[in-house]
Amino acid sequence: MKNKRKRIFEIIQIGQRSDTVSFAFDIFITAVIFINLFCTFFSTFEQSYPYRSTLNRIEFITIVIFAAEYILRIWTAGELYPYYTRPKAVFRFIFSFYGIIDLLTFLPYFLPFVFPQGAVAFRIFRVFRIFRLFKINSSYDAFNVISDVLKEKKDQLISSMCMILILMLASSLCMYSLEHEAQPENFENAFSGIWWSVSTLLTVGYGDIYPITIGGRIMAIIISFLGVGMVAIPTGIISAGFVGQYTKIKVLDNMGRENSLRYLTSVITNDHPFNHSYVKDLILPPQLLLLVVIRDEEELTPDNDLMLESGDILLISQKSIKRNSKDRGSLKSESKSYIELKEIEIGKQHPWIDVPIKSLDISRQDFIALIERDSNMMIPDKNTTIQSGDLVVMYSKSPVNEKMEANIMLPS
Repeated sequence: MKNKRKRIFEIIQIGQRSDTVSFAFDIFITAVIFINLFCTFFSTFEQSYPYRSTLNRIEFITIVIFAAEYILRIWTAGELYPYYTRPKAVFRFIFSFYGIIDLLTFLPYFLPFVFPQGAVAFRIFRVFRIFRLFKINSSYDAFNVISDVLKEKKDQLISSMCMILILMLASSLCMYSLEHEAQPENFENAFSGIWWSVSTLLTVGYGDIYPITIGGRIMAIIISFLGVGMVAIPTGIISAGFVGQYTKIKVLDNMGRENSLRYLTSVITNDHPFNHSYVKDLILPPQLLLLVVIRDEEELTPDNDLMLESGDILLISQKSIKRNSKDRGSLKSESKSYIELKEIEIGKQHPWIDVPIKSLDISRQDFIALIERDSNMMIPDKNTTIQSGDLVVMYSKSPVNEKMEANIMLPS
């Protein structure tokens, strides 16, 4: 059942093209969303009256599909939030942004007396799921860029919004003072000019309320010019944020990324099956790779002829290194220091390209334990030259803030 739940989760999530079933589901749910929206909009035309029964049946089918998808997402919530208990994962999904939108896309249809008729407008938010199908590149999607820019420029945007609000209130008060006697029905009090100031400052210009006195018109000209500048401030902030974010992405693609890795450790005891065994004779699970052997506070390269002894600490990582990992692992050793692994993607402009390892400007407590080149793993020596496209695993023996102790007993 757990495997079935995991597979269902993989299917209903945004899938890769390599996963044919998941990709087909994405196309299917996209088509259902557009069909549902078409029925909702077309039913408002008088020309749709002869087809009303057909439209109602199609709408009912699409709503049932939405409800079934929502139930599946609740069922697989534990896969979406693996670090939470199942009830807490379900609760977290139900009250998430997409969980609420998914619920409101079908629930008003079955409970029309509880929800207002306008609740059907929430179906348009289903289009957000379609936007998630489009990627900027393999690791960064549009919503990530937008959310990152808004978070990064949050303080500047709040400041500009406060400036607009202050100017709006000030212009409303000034216009009331100038126009109240001439047209008391439009400018009854200071807050009556809010609508005018909003339409003027935001350059909408509805024209339903306008000044008729000389002073009021001069004030309107000044406010109109200030409004153009006020609207340009948040626009410029967001534009600069997008340019900076895309520049950062491009630099990361060219220079490479540096990520921390999660790894496991195994301590060799007297009764451990690896005790007095050579590295070449070890039988490890296919997903694991022995990186470093720590013996008496000394780091040893795991050559094939190295014999393991009682007290050795084995540092083990995944054989296929998972890119973009945000996990961090560390091991507490006898000397009260900690171990940290980093994977560094060597981009086209990385300064390490064509430089031997012995010539790299790195700390004495750091050394390169592994290089993945053209999908092949290699243990480098001091004369190995770094090349573009390499994935370098760097071993650091230094204190870190986040520590995770993991110990395993590997089968013989």
